[in-house]
Amino acid sequence: MIKHALFARLEAKPGKEADVAGFLAQGLQLANQESTTPIWFALKLSPSTFGVFDAFHDEAGVQNHLTGPIAKALFGPALELLAVPPSIERIEVLGLKNAVAA
Repeated sequence: MIKHALFARLEAKPGKEADVAGFLAQGLQLANQESTTPIWFALKLSPSTFGVFDAFHDEAGVQNHLTGPIAKALFGPALELLAVPPSIERIEVLGLKNAVAA
């Protein structure tokens, strides 16, 4: 069962909004390669604010993700696209529904 999640908030520099959206599109490809990241969403919260919500079965999955290629890119080359460093929040998942009711 999914027990852990992360939410990252990304604020694009003026004029870099499309670049941040492109970075997140590439992030989906990387997330699809992570066997310990079963849930990953890229979000646009406002014209310049973006987010990533991802969820994990266990703490090992969280750590794998936080040390993986997406995190390395986010805290490396992608920093030049952001107005401020990304904020990362840890979330405890209390419940989950991901199927249509019968």
